[in-house]
Amino acid sequence: MFDTVRVVRWDNLTLSSDQDALFGVDRVVERTFDTPEFRGMTFYEVRARSIINRVPSGSRMPFSWTINPYRGCSHACRYCLVGETPILLADGLPKPLAELRVGDAIYGTVRRGSHRRFAVTEVLAHWRTVKRAYRVTLQDGTELVASGDHRFLTDRGWKHVVGATPGDRRRPQLTTHDELVGTRGFPHEPEAPVDARLPVVSVADLGVDVPMYDITTGTGDFIANGVVSHNCFARNTHEYLDLDAGQDFDSKVVVKVTAPELVRMELARPRWAGEHIAMGTNVDCYQRAEGRYRLMPGILAALRDAANPFSILTKGTLVLRDLDLLREAAEVTDVTVNVSVGSVDRQVWRDVEPGTPAPQARLGVCRALTDAGIGCGVLMAPVLPYLTDSPEQLDATVRAIAEAGARSVSPLVLHLRPGAREWYLGWLQRAHPELVGPYRELYGRGAYAPKSYQRGVTDQVARLARRYGVGRASPDTPGTPAHARPG
Repeated sequence: MFDTVRVVRWDNLTLSSDQDALFGVDRVVERTFDTPEFRGMTFYEVRARSIINRVPSGSRMPFSWTINPYRGCSHACRYCLVGETPILLADGLPKPLAELRVGDAIYGTVRRGSHRRFAVTEVLAHWRTVKRAYRVTLQDGTELVASGDHRFLTDRGWKHVVGATPGDRRRPQLTTHDELVGTRGFPHEPEAPVDARLPVVSVADLGVDVPMYDITTGTGDFIANGVVSHNCFARNTHEYLDLDAGQDFDSKVVVKVTAPELVRMELARPRWAGEHIAMGTNVDCYQRAEGRYRLMPGILAALRDAANPFSILTKGTLVLRDLDLLREAAEVTDVTVNVSVGSVDRQVWRDVEPGTPAPQARLGVCRALTDAGIGCGVLMAPVLPYLTDSPEQLDATVRAIAEAGARSVSPLVLHLRPGAREWYLGWLQRAHPELVGPYRELYGRGAYAPKSYQRGVTDQVARLARRYGVGRASPDTPGTPAHARPG
């Protein structure tokens, strides 16, 4: 049964003005379902213009093309300021945030050694939304009106204006003990140090919802009224959606309802060269919504009929619904399925991946696919430092993977990108405070653990894979992404 169905315009979804280039329409169907598994979730049904997407050349992905029938079920953030907030342009002049345009050259910051310095960057996306307003007042009289989701750089790292997200996802928030990092004015030249400390005097809820704006930049930040401000970070394939890293991550999903017919059409184009297509590398194509929308059978049928090679990465068990289609496709082209299982430790799974099937259930998918003649590998990700990386835990996980009949195991150590980093370290502070220090030492200010640590994990897993008879243990398994994340 449908709870509500209505037609809405894109601007009601607080999407960017560039969204019509992706979807080609100015309205979508907004739908909710009156069933327990979808309670509190909203689905936006869109008619996409294209579906086979090229992976950005600068990424670390070992594949060039993807299909993502869903947008959602991923960490994407929403951080906004009022339109009159002055943003520092590359020419040293201020410009209101509302008046910025894609392509404008502005100042962001980069880290050089132990200092953060100004750097010229570019506005990559710009959009408008409406949110509850908060006024942040600094000791020098500076005032910034922002949403509670917005983040500013403090002397103790990035912090949200308010910590509205409850429970385990509660996030670091501004207090009167914080000092914002800023410039006390405008720099006279690029790469000048950003070294001012601006004490926070108060954070006040204004009690009203007001129009706000945000941007995506090349450096991941910008200078808002003299203060280093976090831009809306999102995956390249997600950056046009105004979905936050908390509630929206779990509750708003964009569904490309025309995906099956688009795949068939694009595969038939003369210029398509039949290259490998990876699915599930950004958003799980077999997430719960697929049980309702059933987009994958049409997509798989189109790939089968075109004899186009493809791979699937999933944390779900729903892929077994399409086992017959996978078997038919494997008769005419190269088909690989990879399931993601970072550890068989059930307590860790409950803590960091509570919305996914249990590890043993995912390994059951691997066994079923292997028995059906479909090549199935296991992406052993994420391996969590100090939580799932002990010799005993790695041994247990690789042994279970071997027993599931996996043809390969590909270990990947936890990757902490902005957004996921704050969420994970916040959870770590609550669940394992004794590990916060070791994690900060291991990851520093970067997204990756040191290469020596990664090599150590890879070498251990490779030895275990040989011992238990798993196929090649390498992080280069076709169709797997070069990063991993909890949740």
